Amino acid sequence: MKDDTKLIHTRLGRGPVNTVNPPIERGSTVLLPTREILYGDGKVYGRMGLTVQRELEAALCTLENAQHCRLTANGLQSIALAIGAVLKAGDHILISDCAYGPSRRYCTRRLSAMGIAATRINPTLGAKIESLIQDNTKAILIESPGSLTMDIMDTPAIVAVAKKHKLLTLFDNTWGAGLLHRPLELGVDIVMQALTKYPVGHADAMGGAVLTNSDRLANQIAMCSEDWGISLGPDDAYACLRGLRSLHTRMKQHESSGLAVANWLATRPEVDTVLHPALPSHPEHELWQRDFTGSNGLFSYTMTAIDDAQLDRFLEAMKLFGMGFSWGGFESLLISCDDQLDRIDGDRIHDRKGPLIRVHVGLEDPDDLIADLDQAFAAMRA
Repeated sequence: MKDDTKLIHTRLGRGPVNTVNPPIERGSTVLLPTREILYGDGKVYGRMGLTVQRELEAALCTLENAQHCRLTANGLQSIALAIGAVLKAGDHILISDCAYGPSRRYCTRRLSAMGIAATRINPTLGAKIESLIQDNTKAILIESPGSLTMDIMDTPAIVAVAKKHKLLTLFDNTWGAGLLHRPLELGVDIVMQALTKYPVGHADAMGGAVLTNSDRLANQIAMCSEDWGISLGPDDAYACLRGLRSLHTRMKQHESSGLAVANWLATRPEVDTVLHPALPSHPEHELWQRDFTGSNGLFSYTMTAIDDAQLDRFLEAMKLFGMGFSWGGFESLLISCDDQLDRIDGDRIHDRKGPLIRVHVGLEDPDDLIADLDQAFAAMRA
């Protein structure tokens, strides 16, 4: 059975009414017949999730080829849970400097308050990361492609170094969504996803997930989740599950339209560099070809040198592209990234001529999106 078929047929069971989708059970208290069941496997209270959460976990395990899944309320919470479950006071973690900004903030601000040290590393180091390992290093946080700058990390090389030194590897797979990339199959220990993005696909719900194939790590993640009171509500879980059923179909359109827009931008005099992993011009294109099976609608580009007034005219002239955070939905988005950039020396963004722009190409016709960008460039030059 092929992956797109398996992702649709993941129902664990059917109730007395044989609905295609599982029921949404909005409940905190679950009434149980015996004391043995009451104090059984722990999934006897609404916070632990009921039918729809179990169905979503099963579907996500199919998607990522994982044995265990734990749900969270959002993507950042999945990062916090995964790291918090495996590190303790006195430990040290290496984190890719291209990781999602709030993930870096959690590692450098919140972990320090917990007595855990974090070092930001250049995402292009690959096996050279070995030189940064300390005696108390316990884990490496990877995100590929990197947030905003689309860096592709050499995951197999990093995993090999990690295994040599008995370190855990944690991978934020939100861009790959389990469909374009399966880090667990490359030897990664724990994978996290922001389900808010492509799995939900409609910008109307939030969720996160932590997945692993290790029984030991799954137990650690579960205990930490219980201790922190982490849960995903039934309505958001339902939206995530419903979105997953059409993920393959939607992603094909995101990929096709994204490449059309990226290739058009590469021809424009206002654009300096397009950072799309599927383009041969991308610095780590060969790594992407080796480790990924496709692309989506999210990429970035740098503009030629312009002033703030020109940038504002460009952004405010948009009619189809919205300006807002998040991505993965049916609508196209575009944001200027300079106000949130905070990177260590040696990052590729330090050499840019103009502003860094992140684009999410939605499900609109790409010709209409290109026309929108064209008129916005004209407004910028006016």
